[in-house]
Amino acid sequence: MTHVDREPIGIGMIGYAFMGMAHSQGWRNAKSFFDPKLEPRLVALGGRDRAKAEEMARRFDWQSVETDWRALIARDDVGLVDICTPGDTHAEMAIAALAAGKHVLCEKPLANSVDEAEKMAEAAEQAHAEGVRAMVGFTYRRVPALALARKLVRDDRIGTLRHVRAQYLQDWLTDPAAPYSWRLDATRAGSGALGDIGAHVIDLTQFLTDEHITGVSATLDTFVPERPLPDGDGTGRVTVDDAAVFHGRFSGGAMATFEATRYAAGRKNAIRIELNGTEGSLAFDFEDMNTLWFHDASAPAETQGFTRILVTEPTHPYLGAWWPPGHLLGYEHGFSHQAADLLTAIAEGTDPEPSFADGLRVQRVVAAVQASAAAGSQWVAVHETKAAGTTREVV
Repeated sequence: MTHVDREPIGIGMIGYAFMGMAHSQGWRNAKSFFDPKLEPRLVALGGRDRAKAEEMARRFDWQSVETDWRALIARDDVGLVDICTPGDTHAEMAIAALAAGKHVLCEKPLANSVDEAEKMAEAAEQAHAEGVRAMVGFTYRRVPALALARKLVRDDRIGTLRHVRAQYLQDWLTDPAAPYSWRLDATRAGSGALGDIGAHVIDLTQFLTDEHITGVSATLDTFVPERPLPDGDGTGRVTVDDAAVFHGRFSGGAMATFEATRYAAGRKNAIRIELNGTEGSLAFDFEDMNTLWFHDASAPAETQGFTRILVTEPTHPYLGAWWPPGHLLGYEHGFSHQAADLLTAIAEGTDPEPSFADGLRVQRVVAAVQASAAAGSQWVAVHETKAAGTTREVV
């Protein structure tokens, strides 16, 4: 086989914890399995703790470490900045990187507020005119079973959408003695279960249906108001929601229910989505992520029912680059798909998805949920803010 040299692009990643590890693996596997038109080179890893950053760099083959994110962005050998930090830093870092002419991948949620997200989307739009691309990391879009579900919806296999049901269930906070972390601090995280995991199912349902949420009625709750600090010296006040439940309406008229919680004992990472239409239904649970369930209402009555689709065939989305049928994929593979898609979009000059505008749309839904909960579950329309300072309702 003839070897084809690919144009290199230097990756500079800010953040080295959980998401940093997942993104590092994604960049490495994208090059190995997908052979994108740009070759990612892991040139710089950014983190305030040099010792921890250097250990992460050693484990994942990053070439160097920077303890100042501004220095990382300024490097001539960095062409793409990957932001894997808490939400309160996203806006400043992303806007600076785009202004420096660097492509940007920013972890979700895009920001901690609609105002920040609007500024980021505006910066991305301005940079786009100069050929600079920006994408937000809603990685679950790239689970093959969910990508297949989107195709089936687009192929009109479930007909007119009537119901959307979405849950994201975790249990890592069920113990009241579980230690305090930055994810429980509104100044760092923006919101709790709502923005951390609920944002994923907000994005996924809009992605799968090609529709958007127009209004919500919501309830938020914080079950444990204080938690012990990690060093054992006192407690920290929890200033975010532990759980979110809300009703919604989609632009095509479908009814929706959403739930996000970190208190669902026994549920480790259950992302459950079901779509019901006039001609069929689709159902998915991330804890069985290689499976999609499909009900075809047009089938003969005696054989109707949900069909289990094992999404491992080479004709299924992304699977042609991986293993023979029946050899299952895992959590980390979505990050490889994300990296490969972004590199391809940059090389071809196309627009990667989800865009910062998509991330802003999710942030507006999060804000509407918070406003509804604060107003006793009052129905709140999701609005788009225009540059001139006016607003219009999303319909």
